[in-house]
Amino acid sequence: MYFSQMTSKEEKLKDFDANGLALSGQLYGLPFTSEESDIVLIPAPWEATVSYRTGTAEGPQAILNASAQIDLYDSFNPEGWKCGFFLLPEDQNMKSLSKKARKKAELQLDALIHGTSDSEAVRFVNESCVSMIELIEVRSRKWLDQGKIVGLVGGDHSTPLGLMKSLGEKHPSFGVLQIDAHMDLRKAFEDFKYSHASIMYNALEEIPAIGKLVQVGIRDYCMEELNYANANRVKYYLDSNVKKRQLSGSDWSQIVEDIISSLPDKVYISFDIDGLEPSLCPNTGTPVPGGLRWEEAIYLLEQVVINGKRIIGFDVNEVTPSADNDWDAAVGARLLFKLCNLAAASNELQIN
Repeated sequence: MYFSQMTSKEEKLKDFDANGLALSGQLYGLPFTSEESDIVLIPAPWEATVSYRTGTAEGPQAILNASAQIDLYDSFNPEGWKCGFFLLPEDQNMKSLSKKARKKAELQLDALIHGTSDSEAVRFVNESCVSMIELIEVRSRKWLDQGKIVGLVGGDHSTPLGLMKSLGEKHPSFGVLQIDAHMDLRKAFEDFKYSHASIMYNALEEIPAIGKLVQVGIRDYCMEELNYANANRVKYYLDSNVKKRQLSGSDWSQIVEDIISSLPDKVYISFDIDGLEPSLCPNTGTPVPGGLRWEEAIYLLEQVVINGKRIIGFDVNEVTPSADNDWDAAVGARLLFKLCNLAAASNELQIN
């Protein structure tokens, strides 16, 4: 984005100390409004269908809090922050509905354990998830129509469907790069149509614009998911196979080259924090041994841009804060900052 005359944003840039203390309450301490920011982030405090541990609904706020400790210099895109990254306020109605839906979901989970099903609870959860998806779709469309790059901060992994739907209206064809421990290709997991374990199944079924889904870090899946992946437009890199290749002499750069070659020119990045090794996200809802090291994940993301792919949107989800420490949130905040900078670079955003 270029400016021909002095603007409020330029005035703020002139006065802002990028090496100083972060401004209270602002993502990464940046001084810009949503209108002045080129990258707008939608918080999704939602966890209705989580199937193991709860807490990811608190992820957006925890990431906002942790972001104050992030230095603004990114070696890949040193001045990327000048484009402006803005996290919108949480929708409190969404958060309230999530709590109600979660209580209903627990009734269904208990019924399943006893070999039955609670149809009323399932109905309420499914309808609530539709409301959440539609709200995010409308909210993201508003900012996309203004030419912003839109990202989403979850919440559980069911939350980005609305954003991907909005992107499907803007882009006739794009691919999804999913970093995740799980395939998320189950159909209506636990009878919840829009379960966090069904996000990529729903995306492929409901968004024709998604021409390819490329999954990395996968290490927990079922036969149903494998069969669906093999029959559809999915390329998956099982973590066990990747590790075997590395142990047999392949280096990560070779594997990443394969991954990148599977992606089309336009890419949406969906990053479930449990795609990383558990030491980086010990409190996430469904941790699994194995996963990507931090340096491996960052190298992969940077290579997406280096190879000329355009990041059209992204999400970070399943970040669960702990009462004991904010390690998960700190990792999530750093990951989000990297994705914002890479999206800015891939779209050649800059200010003169």
